[in-house]
Amino acid sequence: MLIALLPAAILTQCTDPLQKYTITAPGINATFIPYGARLTNLYVNDKNGDPQDVVLGYDNASDYIRDDETVHTYLGPIVGRYANRIKNGTFTVQGVTSHILQNDNMGHDTLHGGHIGYDRRNWTVVSANTTSVTFSLLDQAYEGFPGTVITFATYTVSAGPTWTSRLVSIPLDKPTPIMLANHVYWNLGAFVDTAGSTILNHTLQMPYAARYIEIDNIEVPTGAIGTVDGTALDFTSPKQIGRDIESAINGCGYNCTGYDNAFILDRPRYSSPEATDLSMLTLSSESTGIRLDIYTNQQSLQIYTCDNTDGTIPVKKSQQHGENTTYVEQYGCIVIETQQWIDGINHLEWGQDQYQIYTVDSEPAVVFARYDFSILGQ
Repeated sequence: MLIALLPAAILTQCTDPLQKYTITAPGINATFIPYGARLTNLYVNDKNGDPQDVVLGYDNASDYIRDDETVHTYLGPIVGRYANRIKNGTFTVQGVTSHILQNDNMGHDTLHGGHIGYDRRNWTVVSANTTSVTFSLLDQAYEGFPGTVITFATYTVSAGPTWTSRLVSIPLDKPTPIMLANHVYWNLGAFVDTAGSTILNHTLQMPYAARYIEIDNIEVPTGAIGTVDGTALDFTSPKQIGRDIESAINGCGYNCTGYDNAFILDRPRYSSPEATDLSMLTLSSESTGIRLDIYTNQQSLQIYTCDNTDGTIPVKKSQQHGENTTYVEQYGCIVIETQQWIDGINHLEWGQDQYQIYTVDSEPAVVFARYDFSILGQ
């Protein structure tokens, strides 16, 4: 069997899933833990040259386990085997129907791979040095997904400053859907002032996101494809996130105001569907002057503006800038998931199967994302 040929280091779970691994390069440092192959801190310099932690998380790594057992916010991990939602937790691949544990909306759909997805697994540290760390996970039909899949997640930082994420998954015995994503909560304002305590003042642009996937009131795709022109979802030109957010009603689920939408990336004709030569998203904060550009080979971006955050999660010590404890309030962060089209495995009319279904003799599933940081005006 193929599993027997894998190195022992890959098959053995790490002894301490909460051990922190920090990688550094000029102008950037990032910290990860094996639990969920999770990003816990990411520092880049602001307009004053001061390092700011621009991702949400916990100071105590054990709090990630507590979070997952209670509110389950998916702070910073890889989500999979299939990110986002699967309608009814069901799909059919090559005539074989699979039923995955339905852990969302009172059992009506599967979210981020089921009850215990990749975010709650203890990944193995394969390699670590000063600028890069690689984790692996052997998924032996977790949560009812077909077959065994080996995944490697390599995170690298470099001068730029840049963080690069490379997720490579290989099915070992059966055809299966694979769609992974990094689930990082960003706030480029780093809570340095009142404006920086939410992302409403962040400027967002997705120049190639003129279409989006329409959803029902529990955020499952209906099969329809909408256009953003003339709607609150139009970020094809730079726009503050808060400008139209009050008009984004029920587009993120029933009785919800805000964004939680899958934007389709239609690259220009001189590019290609999976090209990484163009920035797919630009996000910036005037509070810190930090700008982020994302390059990816994926064909969709799921944008969630922390619509349901309720002020009960404190920010990390690195993000406490006042005398009183700061908590993450509504719209205090933004999640940007680089992925393929949500629930594409149940909408063959979209032609996404070639990007979401993998076999023992197909190319591996690869999710590439590069996060380039700079300072506004420089």
